[in-house]
Amino acid sequence: MSPLASGDESTTRARAIRHVTLLAIVTNAALALGQIAVGLFAHAFSLVADAAHTLSDLVTDFMVLAAGRHGADPADLDHPYGHGRIETAATLLLGASLAAVGIGFLWTSGIRLQHMDVQTPLHPAALAMALLTLTVKETLSRFTLAAARRLRARLLEANAWHARSDAASSLVVAIGIGGSLAGYPFLEPLAAAVVGFLILRMGIRLAWDAVRELIDTGLPPEELARLRQTIAETPGVVGLHELRTRRMAQRVLCDAHVQVDPRITVSEGHYISNSVVAAIRAAHPDVSEVLVHIDIEDDTEGDGQAASGGEQLLPRDAVIAELAALIAGNTGNTGVPPFQRLQLHYFDRHIEAEVYFAPEARPADPEALERRTDAWLAAHPHYRKIAYYIPLAP
Repeated sequence: MSPLASGDESTTRARAIRHVTLLAIVTNAALALGQIAVGLFAHAFSLVADAAHTLSDLVTDFMVLAAGRHGADPADLDHPYGHGRIETAATLLLGASLAAVGIGFLWTSGIRLQHMDVQTPLHPAALAMALLTLTVKETLSRFTLAAARRLRARLLEANAWHARSDAASSLVVAIGIGGSLAGYPFLEPLAAAVVGFLILRMGIRLAWDAVRELIDTGLPPEELARLRQTIAETPGVVGLHELRTRRMAQRVLCDAHVQVDPRITVSEGHYISNSVVAAIRAAHPDVSEVLVHIDIEDDTEGDGQAASGGEQLLPRDAVIAELAALIAGNTGNTGVPPFQRLQLHYFDRHIEAEVYFAPEARPADPEALERRTDAWLAAHPHYRKIAYYIPLAP
């Protein structure tokens, strides 16, 4: 996936979120005006209160609009992973507001149940407006929720459930008004208590999910297992350890230590790394950022000395000087290394060297070099093996 394609996808997604939210803003504004007008005409103060609730949703709609816009901003120096966490923070606020609405319903229901003797004459127009509001808000909620799942936008999902809470409050108003007109006034506070509990539960869930994302909670075990299988099945991968994941809005970021054959070249290791990234992005479209660390062994096992032992070994320049002296022997000709290429392997706190001679620099006495090498290895335990490759022809 190219950066350009990723940027275009983010822009399209942000535009879709903006369109859905603007539709919600226009709908809520029209409903609030209708509820206030009919509520005042029909002496239905529950409709006026529901209109105030609807107007409060306009504030959250503007929050979604702003968060969806800025959350799609590209990465910069201050935010190298992008601005997706803006959506997460806004989702946390919306979840908290849902929980507050639920608590408000529970509290108000308790008070109303204690004052059942208070009755207000209502006009039937109030019931018609409540049913219309219920229908429109439920339709808006379903439309927004479908868009949230299509766009993988938790922020839109939170707003959809907020619209569902509005539909629930309108249902409470409709039941209350209908019950009052039919002579059963206790139905309104009872239904409000049930809806309040459901809204509180949903608000807590959304807020908790946002908190888990903000503290970098990893993917669920079943998704991790699928991710591990994808990496393990990539050609060239020998093992996998230290797989870490976290969410950022609709995206997943992961990094993994992938074990490969310790004797392959750097370019082949890089090729395997790119293959792992391509396999993950093909099988897991939610994963947008993949960091692969190539390892030659599982450095999480044992006492950890294998992982840090390489730092105590000699660097390449020092190894070249030592091997040049070993090959030169008593000739003292150590100024220029007498080999064409040197390949080093650092693992398990040892060095293995593969020495490739140039055609014109083949050793005059290979058997003497072999004897010197055996003695050298005995005196230098941090070298485990030295192999010489001599060309048979120029």
